[in-house]
Amino acid sequence: MRFDTGEMIGTATTVVKDMKRWPEAVLPAMVIGIMGLGLFAFLSIADEMGEGEVRAWDEWLFLAFRNPADPDDPLGPPWLEEAALEVTALGGYTLIILTLAAVLGLLLVTRRYGPALYAFLSVGSGALVSSLSKQFYDRPRPDLVPQLDIVHTASFPSGHALVTTVAYLTLAALVIRFFDDLRVRLYVAGVAVFVSLIVGISRVYLGVHWPSDVAAGWALGAAWASLAWLVVAALQFLRRRRTARSEE
Repeated sequence: MRFDTGEMIGTATTVVKDMKRWPEAVLPAMVIGIMGLGLFAFLSIADEMGEGEVRAWDEWLFLAFRNPADPDDPLGPPWLEEAALEVTALGGYTLIILTLAAVLGLLLVTRRYGPALYAFLSVGSGALVSSLSKQFYDRPRPDLVPQLDIVHTASFPSGHALVTTVAYLTLAALVIRFFDDLRVRLYVAGVAVFVSLIVGISRVYLGVHWPSDVAAGWALGAAWASLAWLVVAALQFLRRRRTARSEE
């Protein structure tokens, strides 16, 4: 048996190139899976909430953040309450709008108009979905304990959890584009998920949301951020195909 060294090197090179491109093929499928799972989770929670079947679970987990001897008192020292208020501000519209405006300004100054439009539409539409969902379900806020934060809207789903998830995942998707290192990409995505989680938990700790509100907000936020990413990816794919055809 004779071995063609040139052919073997060519085959190895092709395999290596394919391995480098595998995220481009796998990532859309993963994002579609996240979107489907998030939407399914949201609809399931909404259905259970509408039938009142999550009430017992909600109350048990809600009170788990409270002093058993005095439910009006959250667990932990006083500074933890202050920290929770500061953490929950990360999901407030004021901070998110300011952060988004700063990012949009940077993208516009550097003439990255596509990413700027993507960030604006993704976060803006996510906020709209949050508002419409609250009006549709119109769930009252928890009334078991005094609320430690001022709120004026309905409870389901948690707007902080939803919009924070959409906003920080969208910003993470923008940052990830500038790095090829998988470790850096995982770190950026992990930070976005972590911020979304602690903001949602702070809403329950402060007594302004039921746990199911927050879980539904996370689920719908992940689904919406995934949908926005898929729409942009599809448009980019169509543009590349059109460019390739025009060059033939």
